[in-house]
Order: sequence, then C-alpha cells, then structure tokens
Amino acid sequence: MIEKLLLLLFFFFFTPSFVSPAADPAVISPQDPTLLIGSSLVATCTVSPDFHLKAEDLYWTLNGRRLPAASYAALGPTTLSVALARLNGSKQQSGDNLVCHSRDGGILAGSCLYVGLPPEKPVNITCWSKNMKDLTCKWAPGTEGETFLHTNYTLKYKLRWYGRDNTCQEYHTAGPYSCHIPKDLALFTPYEIWVEASNRLGVAVSDVVMLDILDVVTTDPPSDVHVSRVGDLEDQLSVRWSSPPALKDFLFQAKYQIQYRVEDSSEWKVVDDVGNQTSCRLAGLRPGTVYFVQVRCNPFGIYGSKKAGIWSDWSNPTAASTPRSERAAGGCDPKGGEQNTTLRRELKQFFGWVKKHAYGCSNLGIKLYDQWRVWLQKSHKTRNQVLPGDKL
Repeated sequence: MIEKLLLLLFFFFFTPSFVSPAADPAVISPQDPTLLIGSSLVATCTVSPDFHLKAEDLYWTLNGRRLPAASYAALGPTTLSVALARLNGSKQQSGDNLVCHSRDGGILAGSCLYVGLPPEKPVNITCWSKNMKDLTCKWAPGTEGETFLHTNYTLKYKLRWYGRDNTCQEYHTAGPYSCHIPKDLALFTPYEIWVEASNRLGVAVSDVVMLDILDVVTTDPPSDVHVSRVGDLEDQLSVRWSSPPALKDFLFQAKYQIQYRVEDSSEWKVVDDVGNQTSCRLAGLRPGTVYFVQVRCNPFGIYGSKKAGIWSDWSNPTAASTPRSERAAGGCDPKGGEQNTTLRRELKQFFGWVKKHAYGCSNLGIKLYDQWRVWLQKSHKTRNQVLPGDKL
C-alpha cells in the first residue's frame, strides 16, 4: 500500500506536463499604481504561455465595467494593453479594480488603481478638557478635504519646553476628525499640539497649536435643575440648579446660560445675563403654557487662568407650566371705561420700567413687581373690568 502511494506521488510531481496550481494565469503591469487625478495610464496584461491564450482572447474591465476595445492594443502574441486617459478620483478608498479577463469572462489578473490627491494641511484644531482629567481635540482636513485616497490622520503632542513627542491613540471619539487623550496630562505647563495627514501621495502637517489644559476646561451640565411656578404669577417661572459637582473642589468661577421654549415649538430663547448665580426668574411668559428649560455652565478662571472657559452641554430639559390666566372673558362696566384706560396706561409705563430693569434674572424691583402683579390680578377677579384683548 505504501509503495503504491509513493509511486503516485512520484508521477504527480515529476510528470513533465504538470502545471503548478500556484502559477499566475497572467500579470498586469504596473501593479497597484498611485496616480494624481487627471493622469493617464497604459497598463498591460501578459498571459502565461501555459494557458494557451492569445492577446485577442483578452479584454479589460474597470470596477466591473467593460472598457471599450478601441482603447486596447496588442503588444505581442500574449500581451494586451489598455489606455486610460484623464483619470478621475478613485470611487473607493481601497482603489479602483482594473481586471484582465479571458474571452469566457474568467479573471486572469487584477490591479488596484489609486487615483487622488495628496493631503492638505489640517486646520482649525480645537481642544477641550473634561473636568481637567483628559483632552479631546478636533480638526478639519483642509480647505478641499476630499483626497479620494485613504488618508491617515495622526494627532501629536508634547510639553512645550521639554519632553518627547507623544501620539494620540483613541481616534473618532468626537467625530471623524478627532482624538481623545484619556490621562497623564500635566497642568500649569503649555502643550504643543499638531496633526499630520498622510496618504499614498504625500504628507501634510498642520500649524502647531499651543494651549494650557486650564484654559480649555469644560464640565458636566449643571445638576438638579428645578423649574417651578412663582405663586400665582401667570407670566413667570423660577429656575434653580446646582453647580457641576466635578469641579466643586477646584478654585474657579462660573457663568450660566438658560434656554427655554414652549412645548409646541422648536425655537429656543436664550437668557445670557444669568451670571454666576444658581437661580433665575423667567418673566414675560405666556399664561397656561408648558415650558421646557435647560441650563449650561461655563467654568472660567480655574486656578487663575485668564482665558474664557468652554460651555458645557445643555442639561436635560425640565418642564413646568405657568398658571392659567383668570381674567374675565365677558364684558365690562362702561361707566368705568375712562378711568380704566388711564390706569392701564400708567401701569403699562410702570411695568415697562420694571421689566427693563428686572428681566433676565436681576433681583432689582422683583418684590415690588410681584406685589403689584398680585394686586392687579386680584383686582381683575373682583372688578372684572379689563377687556380680554387688553394687554399691559
């Protein structure tokens, strides 16, 4: 049995007509070239003599589309060329597929064409540190951006006056052109940060950005946001919140912003002048309306930094409704018309002054304003003398 097996192996390997199954049917030249957009290319397909194919038995495809015979030329009995003019950028970053076929459609050989542009210098590098524990940076790929080739971006950083170059490892954490440095960052010492872009056609390096971690701190949104009514005042809501807990033990200042919208609207109104207080009175609202409110924080002056901080994300929306208006829906006493008109004119002037100085969360005149509005609403209930269309 063993003798028969050895005999079969001898004939298999030493018979002259045997063709190794690893032999390539054909060879394309050049193999996997890289070209600039607009370039031209002449590629050749040469068939192995062992396959008994002639140049006239061959044809070409590019990304599965058969190329016209007018672009072919027989350069020998077993060699067929194809001419490609004014090439466009590759349709896929892994390269366009140029394939040589036999007459029956069989694939003899293939080559990848990489057609594109060298990378441009990355621009607009911006960075932020979440609670001084890490650093995330984003950038733009350049004015044009698209290179049609796989382009690799590498964020590098180092301490400004000493230390070696470091390479960021966690990419695409905040978008396609971003990288996250999770730890081992120094405070009170500026960093140099830059981005290198590279592809098959070249390398481009961004300008160097210098920053101190303390100057680019952001934090979590304010916590424990509560929105409530202000007694029976139909046009006001009170907003309260807590400072970001992650920065509680650090020496810093903060400023806050509020945005709010009515339930059936997507348009937010922003209150900018909240300052560093953790409560606010929203005035001039619509009675009987549900409002959604969000708050965000900007920490600045951390450990004496002179730079403005970076706004946090907005807190989750918190909802509350203003009281419904209890103004009369019917008529009025015509005898008191002139007196009421004068009173409304005087009140309108007074309220205009109070709102001008108290709106936007200032405490100036708030108690006086509240007392006047409560008195006014009570007078509406008892006298029933203000027309439905009248506004103060």
